[in-house]
Amino acid sequence: MADIITTAPDGTLRVPDEPIIPFIPGDGIGVDIWPAARHVLDAAAARHGHRIAWLELLAGQRAYDQTGTWLPDETVAAFRHHLIGIKGPLTTPVGGGFRSLNVALRQILDLYVCLRPVRWFEGVPSPMRYPEKVDMVIFRENTEDVYAGLELEAGTAEAKRLIDYLRDEFGWQVRPDSGVGIKPVSETASKRLVRAALHYAVQRKRRSVTLVHKGNIQKFTEGAFRAWGYELVREEFADVAVSWEDCQGEPGDRILVKDALADVTLQQVITRPDDFDVIATTNLNGDYLSDALAAQIGGIGIAPGANINFVTGHAIFEATHGTAPRYAGLDKVNPGSLLLSGVLMFEHLGWQAAADDIVAALEATIADHIVTYDFARLMEGATEVKCSEMASAIVDRL
Repeated sequence: MADIITTAPDGTLRVPDEPIIPFIPGDGIGVDIWPAARHVLDAAAARHGHRIAWLELLAGQRAYDQTGTWLPDETVAAFRHHLIGIKGPLTTPVGGGFRSLNVALRQILDLYVCLRPVRWFEGVPSPMRYPEKVDMVIFRENTEDVYAGLELEAGTAEAKRLIDYLRDEFGWQVRPDSGVGIKPVSETASKRLVRAALHYAVQRKRRSVTLVHKGNIQKFTEGAFRAWGYELVREEFADVAVSWEDCQGEPGDRILVKDALADVTLQQVITRPDDFDVIATTNLNGDYLSDALAAQIGGIGIAPGANINFVTGHAIFEATHGTAPRYAGLDKVNPGSLLLSGVLMFEHLGWQAAADDIVAALEATIADHIVTYDFARLMEGATEVKCSEMASAIVDRL
């Protein structure tokens, strides 16, 4: 019987054999990739005695067309009540409304971790000489930084008041025709993000955590993120991790926590990708880094993502790409991003065997050169198939 997912007193999830999981198909190509991903997820779950009671929710263009609002209160309430959900890509309103529906959901539900694993699947076309060296997991802080959208438009009375205040109180000279943004980076948000990354590294037996920042210039925001991260290692993880600052020689059997400048990291994930394992970083850096890394392993079309609050148990798993409206309804695009986000969801639910089955079946499908157009045009001897046909091929190989 279908039932809701709850949390135990220790914060772990209580998952019934038939959990109710809300979903948003998504706008644009959501009409293609959601049915494909669902087909595989249902088949893999069934192999291990599970069943999902899917609950469809409205958001994005379909919600606006039907209700006049981009993100109905009922949708947010359902995600809050059921704890776990999954969604396709959503339209970002133009000229008003939400800055981004994705950002709005993250902030409303305080989904403070954007989890972006990046790894290469054998056979996937890549511009890299050794794409197999790319195997990283990014923990991107989701709620602060300039990405949170605390900004004022150039030429407005509000921007003028803030510029005048900054000049009068701090002596900061900001051009009067500037747009102005605020970049908050707090100890609270920084430490809970790094804490989540370290717990993940311990549980998954990863070898290192790199704090990526721009603290050489932004000393009291990004520099503080670095300092608070190292402080947390000493306070809470000294038995299982050691920082670069405190490590004398090799870390032994402890996880090494180190740091790197954001600009240097964007270079070294290309030149020395095997130096990186788990990465913890601020919001905007994480956005740049996750997409740049996705390009190394086949593109954002196969890059999964999750937004998680590890304290409350809330999580929304999502396709990391856009709506691509010109491809909508053509049954053409790669379902990999949403499908692999579903794999992350299964792992989060504790359905590891079903998650492993999907990954193995996807790898076998790609190895057989059965791929959608984005891969087929870059692979010799590929059989180009539709989105739905690729899903069926994956199910055949479960």
